[in-house]
Amino acid sequence: MNPLTQFKKISILPLLIALALVALAGPVAQANEVTNWNQIATNTLVAFPGPAGGAPTALQVNMGMTQGAVYDAINAIEPRHRPYLLAMRFNLHASKEAAAATAAYSVLSNIVSTVPATIPFPNKTTLLQSLSTAYMASLAAIPDSPSKTGGIAAGNAAADAMIAARQGDGRFGPSPWVPNYAPGHWQPLRNPDGSPILDPTPWVANVRPFLIQSSSQFRTDGPNSLTSDAYAEDFNEVKALGSVNSTVRTPEQTHIAIFWQGAPPPLAWNGVARNLVDQYAVDIGDSALLFAMLNLSAADAAINCWNDKYYWDFWRPWTAIHRANEDGNPDTDPDPSWTALLTAPYPEHPSGHLSGDSAHLEVLHMFFGTDNIRFGVISSRFPGETRYFDQFSDALKEIIDARIWAGLHFRTADVQAKILGRKVVHYMEKHYFQPLQ
Repeated sequence: MNPLTQFKKISILPLLIALALVALAGPVAQANEVTNWNQIATNTLVAFPGPAGGAPTALQVNMGMTQGAVYDAINAIEPRHRPYLLAMRFNLHASKEAAAATAAYSVLSNIVSTVPATIPFPNKTTLLQSLSTAYMASLAAIPDSPSKTGGIAAGNAAADAMIAARQGDGRFGPSPWVPNYAPGHWQPLRNPDGSPILDPTPWVANVRPFLIQSSSQFRTDGPNSLTSDAYAEDFNEVKALGSVNSTVRTPEQTHIAIFWQGAPPPLAWNGVARNLVDQYAVDIGDSALLFAMLNLSAADAAINCWNDKYYWDFWRPWTAIHRANEDGNPDTDPDPSWTALLTAPYPEHPSGHLSGDSAHLEVLHMFFGTDNIRFGVISSRFPGETRYFDQFSDALKEIIDARIWAGLHFRTADVQAKILGRKVVHYMEKHYFQPLQ
């Protein structure tokens, strides 16, 4: 049974079609403790130093842990779907608000506390104090009662289950990258002192997934052969459009490329989802389900994508264009002065941004039962600006182009990443969160 068919019965769908209300990605009045703690989670995790887990893919893994536990805590009180991990059941009158806050707080505190001591984390104590303050505020808003006590117990049980399940999952493991200087292989850019600029969290490639069976389950088809016509087409597209001083890329395209660099998937789409939940009054149980599906599937998309990146070890356009005389393709010409508009410190194929965007947007489409929802996205690169879209698919199309305009990706890497994200979501749909009869 399709676990999302029940959402076609939710009363928000006529509102989606009739009202086309706008959802912004910025701060709004929180609909419930699920959205409240989702925002606390993203604010906390993005404040991590990159190597401690602040890089977008590691952040997404940590969001999966957090939202999976919140879902289990609430679902244990009012079971609507199969649990993710927690099979225990709690009194139906237990406080779902206390359960959500406790599960999120406990998992987040564990994530902060267990970053290895060898990794610099100067704001660790501050983040733990902020989490404690937020948790005390959440509990203070709930009257003392057996309901509150029961909710706290459910939250602790869900958090304990998640923390136990993620022991030894590969976080902070060794880097899988092996330098290879042959044509087609990724080469890091260099700092002024000559040291390589490397991925802060390469271990994501070997983290145990949450939903899929292995970190390489949905291996992409891979980059085009260097000597192929398809490679030459991708090469010449990004060469023309992606350079820092491109005369072909328009000012608007430049702006869009930079905008999406400041809107990494876990921040952009959790923000959009919070506002949709608030706008359409999605209840606390269905909110918990939505955020669990979003973040668990996107975490696995990130893991599978990162495994692919280090498997294919494909060069970025910057290196490819500098060394085009080595690729054996008569239709690619080198330009040793070419510089990308933006850069990234890990292999090119497939696109990490697109794999996450695709997973998040596929879940939003499936949950709300339509592609036709007006929403807005914000970016850290342009505070105060919101980009609006009328369809989830419109945003995905724009991001594919944006990563080429940025000089970061060949089109093939974006398209295959989009497919990867969707495959993870469809696997989740088939194997997890089935509604209870």
